[in-house]
Amino acid sequence: MIQLTNRQARQFLLLKHGLLGEYHFAGKQGVLDFVRQVGCIQFDPIDVCGKNAELVLQSRIKGFTKNMLAELLYEDRMLVDYPDKNLAIIPVEDWPYFERYRQAARQHAKRYPDMEALIEQVRAHIQSHGALSSDDLQLDGNFTWRSAIHWSGGNNSSRSVLEQMYSTGELIIHHKKGTRKYYDITEKYIQLDLLNAPEPLEDELEHYKWRVLRRIGAVGLLWNRASDAWLNIWGFKAEQRNEVFRQLLHEARIVAVAVEQMKDILYCRVEDLPLIEAVMQDPTPTWRCELIAPLDNFIWDRKLINELFGFDYTWEIYTPAAKRKFGYYVLPLLYGESFIGRAEVIAERKTGTLVVKNVWYVNGIKPTKPLRTALNNCFQHFALFNECETISMAYMN
Repeated sequence: MIQLTNRQARQFLLLKHGLLGEYHFAGKQGVLDFVRQVGCIQFDPIDVCGKNAELVLQSRIKGFTKNMLAELLYEDRMLVDYPDKNLAIIPVEDWPYFERYRQAARQHAKRYPDMEALIEQVRAHIQSHGALSSDDLQLDGNFTWRSAIHWSGGNNSSRSVLEQMYSTGELIIHHKKGTRKYYDITEKYIQLDLLNAPEPLEDELEHYKWRVLRRIGAVGLLWNRASDAWLNIWGFKAEQRNEVFRQLLHEARIVAVAVEQMKDILYCRVEDLPLIEAVMQDPTPTWRCELIAPLDNFIWDRKLINELFGFDYTWEIYTPAAKRKFGYYVLPLLYGESFIGRAEVIAERKTGTLVVKNVWYVNGIKPTKPLRTALNNCFQHFALFNECETISMAYMN
């Protein structure tokens, strides 16, 4: 078992995510490298100051622009929209590992015999007109349905059938316009050797092990307990989780990590041991100030972040306005090795203005001159990312 101080554990996580010191990732290749490192980044369509996946990348990728992600998804096809930790973006080479979920969707569809005729209509429409959204399609028939893969169907038959075909892998998201998804036939865009590859890990326990390793790698350190980091791993209960951790330890694929003053043992992947060893040499990396995405891999386990960093973060977007402590879309503020507070930032695209509506510092944090300089640099960087020419510090008025 490895023994770490609290600071060493924090440094390891920050360095693992490329959030401490100089940028570890740069440009479009950096985007691809980071997504491959973490396995997936969560997608959310809400865009107050950038969508969640874009916010994750802007804090880590030097020179990141939103076009880089769009190109990797919809031109280069090296990344693909597909459920992993809920709605997500994954490397296209990981497509075969999710075949069991597509197969489940195919089995689910058999419960709806009326669906096949509607699917044939979709195929014919795409054949004639190309990529389409649910607004482009009027099906001959009505259908209400709920998908096997957590997409919700309503009274809109077109949307329901498109999402079912997406769940089975027959359709892929061709592109998006705002929040609207356009679909096309998957085999046009994914290589046949990937598209037709069999499930690499047919044994359910082996599949669980692959997914747990993937999630540990996505966060850096995780514990063997209930966690939001395990979301959307079907059937993954405490019994399966305990056996997975037991086997991964026995196979020396993960390492136990004890952190001072923490009751629970954490685990990291063996591949990350060199980084832990580097942290134990007491490095002094330069500090950066970054705005962190609300569904960032780094903070998937909010309880873990609270224990390690003493920072209690709740995304209040679904909290009734009267009950919010801070605001609708508030981002954690990271400075150096600590969370120093949170900020509410809005990109007003019509005026090209980034509005910093409010900044709340955590107790004990004082806005020193170095901190204010770092924060101003962070907002300048964030304005550039949002293509805003001016910044309004509304909270200072």
